[in-house]
Amino acid sequence: MSNTEDQNYIQKVVQGDTNSFAFLVNKYKDLVFTIAFRMLKNREEAEEVAQDIFVKVFKSLSKFQGNSKFSTWIYKIAYNSCLDVLKKYKKELISIPVDDYKGSKILELENIVNLLVKKEQEEMIQKCLNLLPYEESILLTLYYYEEQTLEEIAKVLNITSNNAKVKLFRSRKKLEAILRTQLPKEIIEHYEK
Repeated sequence: MSNTEDQNYIQKVVQGDTNSFAFLVNKYKDLVFTIAFRMLKNREEAEEVAQDIFVKVFKSLSKFQGNSKFSTWIYKIAYNSCLDVLKKYKKELISIPVDDYKGSKILELENIVNLLVKKEQEEMIQKCLNLLPYEESILLTLYYYEEQTLEEIAKVLNITSNNAKVKLFRSRKKLEAILRTQLPKEIIEHYEK
């Protein structure tokens, strides 16, 4: 779906068709929740903040000028909203594993094994991402999972593109170090060959 289609729905909402906002919510709800969960590391808080984020998006939709992608604009609102929550509570965050598995009826044993291996790898990566500071976790998530460019990430995090590039490099190195401590020795040796 293109940014132009987003713009059409935005225009409808601004003109009073509030039902069109449901399309935008459905399109971006997973992305907003992912950012909130990465930063807050608590599923219930992330769900609550995600709802608040969409309220903010709805109220300020008329201010969206289209200078960046709509997704980047939403990411920035989500990031800033989560920062506000973190500042407000100033608390130690707890980690809750993400259960992103969506079951399907797989009949072949090989497919089941492959699915379990992939799920285990994803859980390990999620666990390691949760061990990073939230800004580094967000940066890696936006770059690798949401396929945002460095320029888009820079806008979300309110930093320069060069700074985003440097932080991405450092975050990768930190994630690699964490993965080395968390992964079984056999897996590390397999990838070093």
